Amino acid sequence: MNPLNPKKLLLTKWTAVKPVAKQKHFLVSRVIQPVEPTNPIEQVEIEAVFSKATKIVAWRDLQDDSVWRQGWV
Repeated sequence: MNPLNPKKLLLTKWTAVKPVAKQKHFLVSRVIQPVEPTNPIEQVEIEAVFSKATKIVAWRDLQDDSVWRQGWV
């Protein structure tokens, strides 16, 4: 996978390899900024397209090909 830049993840599309409760397609709806501006970005909020449910994940977890695929597959 190509290296990801956390600042450019906003509004990117992701597909879960193993969907749970019909939640397969996700969109990065928010990049969570750290409390200290000098600290690196650690988390993003993803929103399920089907149910509009949101959850917070570490942005580095998106690089795991066994869990996530970039784009809507």
